Amino acid sequence: MREDSQIKMLGFEILNKHLGPVDAEKFVALIQREKFNYTEWRENLFEGLSGREISQKAMNFQRTLDDSKAEKRNS
Repeated sequence: MREDSQIKMLGFEILNKHLGPVDAEKFVALIQREKFNYTEWRENLFEGLSGREISQKAMNFQRTLDDSKAEKRNS
C-alpha cells in the first residue's frame, strides 16, 4: 500500500502530464473550492453506458492521446 505522500506525488505527476501545469493547478483549485464527492462521482461516471460504449470511449480517448503525442513530435 502506498503512503499518502506517494499518492499525492503520483496524482500531481499524472495531472501535470495530461493537463499541463496550468490546468493541473486549476483542477486542484476547482476540487478544493467545490464540494466534491469523488466516490459518488465515480459510481455514476458510467451510469447508463454499456460495456461496449465504455470500451469505445476508452479507445477514442487513447487515440486522442496518441494523436496529440504524434502532433507534438512532428512540430
